[in-house]
Amino acid sequence: MKKVSILVPESAVMEAVADPRYLFTAANQFLQSAGKPPLFEVELVGQQRVVLLHDGIFAVHTDKVLEEVQQTDLIVIPALFGDMQRAVAKNQESIPWIIKHHHRGAEVASLCVGAFLFASTGLLKGKKCSTHWAFYNEFRETFPDVEVADGSIITDEQGLYSSGGANSYWNLLLYLLEKYTDRDTAILAAKYFAIDIDRNNQSAFAMFSGQKDHKDQEILKAQKFIEVNYAEKISVDQLADSVVVSRRSFERRFKQATGNTVVEYLQRVKIEAAKRSFESSRKNINEVMYDVGYTDTKAFRMVFKKITGLTPIEYRNKYNKETVLVD
Repeated sequence: MKKVSILVPESAVMEAVADPRYLFTAANQFLQSAGKPPLFEVELVGQQRVVLLHDGIFAVHTDKVLEEVQQTDLIVIPALFGDMQRAVAKNQESIPWIIKHHHRGAEVASLCVGAFLFASTGLLKGKKCSTHWAFYNEFRETFPDVEVADGSIITDEQGLYSSGGANSYWNLLLYLLEKYTDRDTAILAAKYFAIDIDRNNQSAFAMFSGQKDHKDQEILKAQKFIEVNYAEKISVDQLADSVVVSRRSFERRFKQATGNTVVEYLQRVKIEAAKRSFESSRKNINEVMYDVGYTDTKAFRMVFKKITGLTPIEYRNKYNKETVLVD
């Protein structure tokens, strides 16, 4: 039997507690229906017997408190809700517990922004981690020694797992189910729960709004200029001159403030404008490409797919209800 310990943190997202329990218990039923023995022993574990969530709307009765767990094979850390620093502070008792059982051989998986609690253990230092795209900057600032796996749905660092935003955690749960059982069981679960089993990128869902949560006024000025003039040909030298900063210093400060190089930021602004156009207009790919300042079709398609995970036509067909299927 594989013992799965689903942590019930203070400030947890209720669904991220219930869903992994549902999946692994359902997997036992799938296995039994196939004439196989059940594999998973699933337990809810918390710092206390009853954990109140969402201002007491939900009450989760745990099977065990932390100190009662003698051994486990997998610890699942659900997504947190609200202010991440406060949420992690409420769960300080869980941190040494996670570390202790990992050192005893347990694997650990965080769902969505459960990555903040996971990274607080120090187990991800020098490793990659996935989390919700909207929290990339905060995560990087809080854990500079952990590499954010930009756009990734699932990250596997030798038994330390993490998932991307929101419902992306279902893909991680299916990934773990396949690892512990087999492909057929994972496919059956994917069909049962109506999940796209092989989705591996959350970039199509990332709404780029510009990383402006910093106090570098010159860089903020440059960002605003890019976002107003993205359709024009803009050079790094031009931007540096406009804020009276040397190119070398400008590039260093821009990356430090936004998490992107100047070129990456300009590409993302252009592609975000292209995404909005594909979602709301009937323009063809070339028209959109020219509107956002690209003249090379191959380059536009390559950058678009790199950022969104989809080709331009795939993106438009997916998100525009009145799409034209042929370009």
